[in-house]
Amino acid sequence: MRKQAAFMVNRLPISQARVNLGQVAKRVHVGGEYFILEKDGIPVMGIMGAEELEDYLELRTPAVNRQIEGSNADIRAGRIKPASALLGAPSLSAQRSPAKDRRRKQK
Repeated sequence: MRKQAAFMVNRLPISQARVNLGQVAKRVHVGGEYFILEKDGIPVMGIMGAEELEDYLELRTPAVNRQIEGSNADIRAGRIKPASALLGAPSLSAQRSPAKDRRRKQK
């Protein structure tokens, strides 16, 4: 198997993938690896995890793309606030020092 280090994309002949299908499936599911299957050295298909495939297919849905575009437009227009602004930054009085915690436990 030849590997490309950045994304763990493995290239594998289809015949070898067929023999080792269980191992390939486990590496995809558990290890998050990708496989490109080749026939006579020509890439013919790819294997990725089911959840990632579902996410990929969902992003190809026009309705989802419209929602993403709308969200991006809201961000550009300044209609979106960061979560830290909504939740508020923790105040200094709310943060305890380790020394104060030790004194409270001793009492």
